[in-house]
Amino acid sequence: MEKSTMMKKKSFFEVQKWRISSMLPVLASVLYLYLNYSSKPSQTACSILPHSHYWIASKQIVTPQRVISGAVEVKDGKITSVLSNEEWHGYVFSGQVIGFGHAVIMPGLIDVHAHLNDPGRAEWEGFPSGTRAAAAGGITTLIDMPLNSAPSTVSVETLNLKIKAAKDNIYVDVGFWGGLVPENAFNSTALESFLRAGVLGLKSFMCPSGIIDFPMTNISHIKEGLAVLAKFRRPLLVHAEIQLENDDNSIAEAKTDSPQSYATYLRSRPASMEEGAIRELLTVTKDTRTGGAAEGAHVHVVHLSDAGASLNLIKAAKDSGDSISVETCPHYLAFSAEDIPDGDTRFKCSPPIRDAANRESLWNALLSGDIDMVSSDHSPTVPELKLLDQGDFLKAWGGISSLQFVLPVTWSLGRKYGVTLEQLASWWSERPAKLAGQNLKGSIAVGNHADIVVWEPDTEFHLNASHPTHMKHPSISAYMGRTLSGKVLATFVRGNLVYSDGQYAPTACGITILAK
Repeated sequence: MEKSTMMKKKSFFEVQKWRISSMLPVLASVLYLYLNYSSKPSQTACSILPHSHYWIASKQIVTPQRVISGAVEVKDGKITSVLSNEEWHGYVFSGQVIGFGHAVIMPGLIDVHAHLNDPGRAEWEGFPSGTRAAAAGGITTLIDMPLNSAPSTVSVETLNLKIKAAKDNIYVDVGFWGGLVPENAFNSTALESFLRAGVLGLKSFMCPSGIIDFPMTNISHIKEGLAVLAKFRRPLLVHAEIQLENDDNSIAEAKTDSPQSYATYLRSRPASMEEGAIRELLTVTKDTRTGGAAEGAHVHVVHLSDAGASLNLIKAAKDSGDSISVETCPHYLAFSAEDIPDGDTRFKCSPPIRDAANRESLWNALLSGDIDMVSSDHSPTVPELKLLDQGDFLKAWGGISSLQFVLPVTWSLGRKYGVTLEQLASWWSERPAKLAGQNLKGSIAVGNHADIVVWEPDTEFHLNASHPTHMKHPSISAYMGRTLSGKVLATFVRGNLVYSDGQYAPTACGITILAK
């Protein structure tokens, strides 16, 4: 394999020679850098790459306007130039240039829905392993949910515990959602202090969360929360499931059937639970319209599973001017109820994975724009709580462990539907950045943070026991045993090369993101 040519202040003619001869994959580039610079002091322990000023080049760079062949200049953690091949004419380069050939250069993924369980339950995941898995999957920013850490993040004091736990332990940037719970919902002073302390928005459950110190909220709590959020122009994320009276009998009957049957679990959480919660939620989202009592607030429905009546309600609310958005998750796009083996509790999550027809409808809604974005809802635990030996869907911990695999999963399945690189960037970077209020993230544009993933869309790999997996408990992931396309080669966070082909930067230098 030919080594990458490192250039400095070369003429256009020499640049063209370099383009032809040395647009090589990341391994050769990083190897070259290592061999030539390992004897010199590193620019920073935060990066594998010993430079703060460099160019990365590829035949496929996903920009907000189009996919280009060209190069991206990075200096001191920011993107300072984005040039197409046509714009290179007469350009004088400074800094090192790394060629990635035909690999895709794309904005780093922003996962707005992840449970890293730190502090208090780091044995479930934790910031170090969770953010290493994120970096290996091309995720450059995580927004951590206020549960399932211990304690839950529902106050300034518990937020400070979260920030302390993250210090020097995160390989990617991490922000925090705060919890909207009954104890703070009617205390506007406490909520305002919480938001001033830096949470990017609030999260509530309309059904029991399964965590003692994170109780469910009713519509009155949500209405009060939106009034406070409006002042800060931040979102409320909602787990939208609620048990209706007419569901009681069918749910009770389901719980008398075999707990090892996935059909039993599916009947215990029917789509009507999502529909009922969203219908109730929409009684207050109308306040977010222009001129409404909560104008400036925004409601975001997390992990939508039902592509039927629930989605239709959200579409109608958008058409009416409500400030509302919705996400789905890779597991709802990847799996169907018909294919889940009885007793395989790796697939348990809430709301549940529904049938194949519903999965097709979710894809259609995502492609049409009715679903705004995708998030992981990475919700791991220790293997013992998944009850894999018992196979009891009703008692096992609910949550899909997926953080490292979301990019290749979305891409591998999406190719069947003609998904484009631009759509991936929109679902996983641009729109999540907007939801989280991160104006300097989510796109490859001048002035933005140099948060970048480089990946090979055609490279296949098999998720087996020998595959390098960086989540703490890979055995509980429903994706193990699958063959996927889309290998992540390199992940840059604020210009630091934090991950490259299984290797990490010596020091965890991710930034905690606090709203201002």
